[in-house]
Amino acid sequence: MTLHKLTPMLYTRDLRVTADFYRDVLGFTCDAIDEEVGWASLSRDGVAVMLALPNAHLPFEKPHFTGSFYFRCDDVDELWQQLRHSANVCYPIENFDYGMREFAIFDNNGYVLQFGQEL
Repeated sequence: MTLHKLTPMLYTRDLRVTADFYRDVLGFTCDAIDEEVGWASLSRDGVAVMLALPNAHLPFEKPHFTGSFYFRCDDVDELWQQLRHSANVCYPIENFDYGMREFAIFDNNGYVLQFGQEL
């Protein structure tokens, strides 16, 4: 048995606003959206993210993911310049002792999105 990839499913109360954030701020393409079903699929550079409205099987008041989503990229400084004024910054770009240059933002739901490049 082989795992091939991971595609996070992010819950949101407003599917359209979240899809617009990932498209307009982060440069993703909205590949599919069905507001009646409450689901969307977005992609950029081989990275995929799905969005979903909460369903009856899970209680949902607000996003409660306790980790972050870490995106590796090839020019973190360029991405930082693009995002630093258009997103809510969690922490600014810096070099870390573990060999990464990275920064983090919050998406419109409060999920932490980190972007990093090896030093």
